[in-house]
Amino acid sequence: MDAKNIKKFTLTINTVILMMVLGLMLFFYLCKASILVYFSIPTIFVYIFGYILIVKKKLHFYLILVYFWITIYMGLTTICLGYEYGFCLYSLSMIPIVHYTNYIAYKINQNKIKTSIFCAAIIACYLASTGYVAINGPVYQGPVGAAGVFWFTNSMIVFFFMITYTKKLINTTITSEEKLKELSYADRLTGLYNRHYMMDELSDMSKYKDADAVSMIDIDNFKKINDVYGHNAGDYVLVTLADIMRRSCKDDVISRWGGEEFLILLKDTADVRGHMETLRKAVESYEFVYEDKKIDVTITIGFAEKKESASLDQWIRKADEKLYYGKNNGKNVVIG
Repeated sequence: MDAKNIKKFTLTINTVILMMVLGLMLFFYLCKASILVYFSIPTIFVYIFGYILIVKKKLHFYLILVYFWITIYMGLTTICLGYEYGFCLYSLSMIPIVHYTNYIAYKINQNKIKTSIFCAAIIACYLASTGYVAINGPVYQGPVGAAGVFWFTNSMIVFFFMITYTKKLINTTITSEEKLKELSYADRLTGLYNRHYMMDELSDMSKYKDADAVSMIDIDNFKKINDVYGHNAGDYVLVTLADIMRRSCKDDVISRWGGEEFLILLKDTADVRGHMETLRKAVESYEFVYEDKKIDVTITIGFAEKKESASLDQWIRKADEKLYYGKNNGKNVVIG
């Protein structure tokens, strides 16, 4: 969730709570609970002021104010009407919300709140208010049947907030894990998979058949390209080559193996040599131009089909041996 969506979401929640306060104020008036009616007036101004804080991006101060006020509001309504009305249940929903708030603060680069202090205050208020009612009873007696309606309504609201914020916490965690995994498996320059990913992909040799193959690819004279045209030109060649491989080998698993070397996993490819020749020719015919300078780029490819008795290291080593045979015998060839 970005800053714009966080602001929109917070404004919506603030509006919902303000509407609830206005509705409850009317109910308190009908119950002749004068303390709660009077307390609702500053509560309304708290949420009106909340709009100003949200618009001015003072989310940290807004949350401290709102959490403090909700805690007091929860305790006072419980003491005045009793815990049968379910206002004390809001303490359950506030705890995950308080923790989720620190994630939001992190996303918009604002100060985190002291969650332990807020949670301790919420628990203390809950125990004090419900304890008072248990010993002395509520200050006011509401209309007959109202307690059951409010208990059900407040329970549903609390469950809604608990489910909503817990779901957001879990989804945020899952999204973060997926992004971390994606980053750990991606080569930052080319956007291809990296060596770590490919090793994980190939780790279970039992899932590969004799029709599968790996190809080791190396850019010819890459050091010379860096020396003559500069390392930025070398990066340009790597990125462009990665794009060519994506187009030519779109059904294969492509990884940057290291430096100017790439490893491709080909599954169920009927003609590996022909497939790799197509890639080699695509690179050879492509016009690499960096800062108005044409760069001649070719690749050498060594491939090895999977053998039942071969280990992963042997499989990759075989492709590597074919590659270096090609590098030592003219380059710009496919050896398998």
